[in-house]
Amino acid sequence: MTHPIITDLKNRYTAKRYDASRRIPQTDLDVIYEAMRLSASSINSQPWKFIVIESDAAKQRMHDTFANKFQFNQPHIKSASHIILFAYNPAYTRDDYAKVVDKGIADGRIKPEDREQAFGGFAFAELNTDKNGNTSTWTKSQTYLALGNTMHTLARLGIDSTPMEGVDSELIGEIFKEELNGFICEVGLAIGYHHSEEDYNASLPKSRLAAEDVLTVL
Repeated sequence: MTHPIITDLKNRYTAKRYDASRRIPQTDLDVIYEAMRLSASSINSQPWKFIVIESDAAKQRMHDTFANKFQFNQPHIKSASHIILFAYNPAYTRDDYAKVVDKGIADGRIKPEDREQAFGGFAFAELNTDKNGNTSTWTKSQTYLALGNTMHTLARLGIDSTPMEGVDSELIGEIFKEELNGFICEVGLAIGYHHSEEDYNASLPKSRLAAEDVLTVL
């Protein structure tokens, strides 16, 4: 099949080593950040924070979060151009959704007189809230929608990436406590340009299960 989307996905792979001398230009970063902001989420909840690790000081802080485990991902922190932390709100409330509703009014999506009616969608959030007010199972899932969207955007731009669930959420929570402000990060994304000689994964052929093994059309 020949199509730009398929080409993007065939060319995309998980980078294993980055070229520390190369940095993503700001023009591409602007596209990436806007694509992240435009990501889909359940009931348009947008229960996330995206924390971009760019400066040497921030990279050192992120490097320090690997003190106890997942050291196999630690080399990416200083060699990749940027690291993005995808964090979720573990206690999403009606007040959080009110920000979405009010932005919808400001953008002309919702009529001011329909504001209260617009909260109907919040019923789905309530279905995904436990007796302690925890929404983590639901809100964490939304971050993966943003993660997937970001990875395809990167592929379109010819930028390599490495999704990392191998991160220490507890230490990230401590070291980036101020930036997270109660949100939780359990997945990060290294982005940049692979090392032409040291990234063994770059030259390996793409391998996926056959369509008939995973796709059922009724």
